[in-house]
Amino acid sequence: MNIQEIIIKKRDKRELTKEEIDYFIEEYTKGNITDYHAAALIMAIYLNGMTEEETTNLTLAMAYSGDTIDLSPISKNIVDKHSTGGVGDKITLVLMPIVASLGIPVVKMSGRGLGYTGGTADKLESIPGYKIGLDINEIEKNVKDIGICLASQTANLAPADKKIYALRDAIGCVDSIPLIASSIMSKKIASGANKIVLEVMTGNGAFMKNIEEATVLSEQMKAIGKLAGMEVICVLTRMNEPLGKSVGNALEVIEATECLKGNISDDVKEVVCKLGAQILKLSGYGDDEEANKRKIEEQIYNRKRL
Repeated sequence: MNIQEIIIKKRDKRELTKEEIDYFIEEYTKGNITDYHAAALIMAIYLNGMTEEETTNLTLAMAYSGDTIDLSPISKNIVDKHSTGGVGDKITLVLMPIVASLGIPVVKMSGRGLGYTGGTADKLESIPGYKIGLDINEIEKNVKDIGICLASQTANLAPADKKIYALRDAIGCVDSIPLIASSIMSKKIASGANKIVLEVMTGNGAFMKNIEEATVLSEQMKAIGKLAGMEVICVLTRMNEPLGKSVGNALEVIEATECLKGNISDDVKEVVCKLGAQILKLSGYGDDEEANKRKIEEQIYNRKRL
């Protein structure tokens, strides 16, 4: 088996086997496959797509390409939230502290920006002195001690995804449904969460330009989550204009801080409450979405801590 044969096979629109995908991920992670070979394969995937089985195999190979975190001793319910990204998206910085303040453990492995979007990791690094690169012991300690951890992808948590993530950005292969699905879900599997709310943005400011594409991506991620034993809810939101009042990493951190003081714009509050209601549902607060929304909104304004 060699990488050139795998590239040619995908170039010719043929389905890759689990063994071929595992070989690519293992050897690329070890540095035995060059970036230009990996770029050729990623471009072939971008152009020709992947079957659901290929996407699932790619996800699992990336998830287990390094270490994984086991947070089950801390809680049977560890909640994560992920967004496919859009302009001015600072929802994680607002929502996750609110969720943690309700006593729901939160672990979030945050990515960097792809294309024109800023990632949560980039936003957090705009805070002077903020440490985003944590090891597994630090992640576990933060969740145990303060109920929340927002961290970047560590060197050995889904390292294959980290390399492919950067490569996709460099070669213009960001908006590929199988590559987005496998990237998101591999990080979730590796980071120890078992309850996930996925926000799939759609519109001219998002990578999924229409409802149809967003629905396909949602279904793929839910299927992967089911296979991995995760409970996954996907929520589609609009992204036809910037979210909130500011765009830019540092500016969005400032706005998020103001939101947590109760100075929150209507569009940000709508998304925070909508996603927060689903997180509460997964965490056993009940299935009444409107009651859950009211609980999240109340928590915004009362500024209570855990």
